[in-house]
Amino acid sequence: MAGGNFTEKGKEYPGKMTVFVFLACLVASSGGLIFGYDIGISGGVTSMDPFLLKFFPSVYAKEQEVVETNQYCKFDSTLLTLFTSSLYLAALVASLFAGYITKSCGRRVSMLGGGVIFLAGAILNGLAQNVTMLIIGRIFLGIGVGFSNQSVPLYLSEMAPAKMRGMLNISFQLMITIGILAANLINYFTAKIPGGWGWRVGLGLAAVPAVIMVGGSIFLPDTPNSLVARGKPEKARVMLRRIRGTDDVDLEFDDLVAASDATEAIVKNPWSTLLQRRYRPQLAMALLIPTLQQLTGINVVMFYAPVLFKTIGFGGTASLMSAVITGLVNMIATFVSIATVDRLGRRKLLLQGGTQMILAQFVLGTLIAVKFGTSGVAEISRPYAIGVVFCICVFVSAFAWSWGPLGWLVPSEIFPLEIRSAAQSAVVVFNMTFTFAIAQVFLMLLCRLKFGLFYFFGAWEVVMTLFVYFFLPETKGIPIEEMDTIWGQHWYWKRFVDDGSSNKVEMTSTAV
Repeated sequence: MAGGNFTEKGKEYPGKMTVFVFLACLVASSGGLIFGYDIGISGGVTSMDPFLLKFFPSVYAKEQEVVETNQYCKFDSTLLTLFTSSLYLAALVASLFAGYITKSCGRRVSMLGGGVIFLAGAILNGLAQNVTMLIIGRIFLGIGVGFSNQSVPLYLSEMAPAKMRGMLNISFQLMITIGILAANLINYFTAKIPGGWGWRVGLGLAAVPAVIMVGGSIFLPDTPNSLVARGKPEKARVMLRRIRGTDDVDLEFDDLVAASDATEAIVKNPWSTLLQRRYRPQLAMALLIPTLQQLTGINVVMFYAPVLFKTIGFGGTASLMSAVITGLVNMIATFVSIATVDRLGRRKLLLQGGTQMILAQFVLGTLIAVKFGTSGVAEISRPYAIGVVFCICVFVSAFAWSWGPLGWLVPSEIFPLEIRSAAQSAVVVFNMTFTFAIAQVFLMLLCRLKFGLFYFFGAWEVVMTLFVYFFLPETKGIPIEEMDTIWGQHWYWKRFVDDGSSNKVEMTSTAV
């Protein structure tokens, strides 16, 4: 598959899309499986009666009350949400340490460590005898997620040719959706296991994606960018030749070395460097993109899907099947992003997806309001239930080809080398902070805001769509070592980039 790596002057780095790069990125993106599987499995097991009876008996008792009980508040339990959200708190903390390990030891080592720790968490959860053991296992899972989410997007962006960086990076999100779908299917079938121990199978099978990630990481090569940054230029040149499929890599290699040399000259502490005025655009994106991604409400839908469907009147098995349907839509729609992101660009997908999510969210809120009102008491017919599932699928599909994959892609490709590991850690920190916060308060908000919760997320989707329109420049086809140019051309961000420009990383090579 022919391709080129464009420079800011319109020239190309020689090279093509090689089978080696494709396979390396495919293996690395398996890190998304562990994140996606956990998102899907959590909501499923928390809707299973045997799981609730063993670990959260008060929630089980409330669920068994007659239908006249306010449906919005059936699952409102701080301890239950702590089970789900503890993972994201652990991932938040772990990502801070992962940034240092990724920078000093390489992307591959960080992925390997994350996979091993996630495997330990899966074993603990599958064998859990009490809530303490359950939550400790979740913390281990969270550490693994923190490491993989910090290192995998960087790895993919650094390995890929610029023209195909979007497609290859989105393979991470595709693996997340595959993990979610697999977990939803496992939830559906294990819920039927006689004896009520199916939840153990679901939680324990998280070991499978962990083993895939560990095994793959052992054999993965490290990126040329990381090798140069760690003082291994000759290995980096050899690797660059291998991944570009050509010996003519001098131009791209010289730019990598120039960026690394400048990094060593100006950076003592990447965290303090990230806070400097000239990196204000990147810092804003590191904060706002992952934060707004979570304020779409997608994780509410995905890891609470069975609980959500059960809350609005679906039976236990029906709620799990509805979650399978949304998981399937999520995975299929991600292929739309893979096929179009490097052709249409990031902005068009984000704007279209944001608009579609706004419409779906407000229609969904209205459907719930009409049926359940503020009392939360209603019978829901089959046609009405199908309408609710359809609206959720419209919402999920929009997220899956816009803010889902691009919420990871855009931050991973916009940071210069000198702050890349620290900035990606910041991305994961903000992502996990808001994932934790929303997971922790969702059931409480559903109980108090009722159908208004959908309008709440819809309002945030309006904000995020306006943010993209006014503040996010297009990044398709631009080599990550030359991404600084987009900020200097932007109507708002150029005021920050222009200041202190003498300290910027300058490329020493010239196109021939």
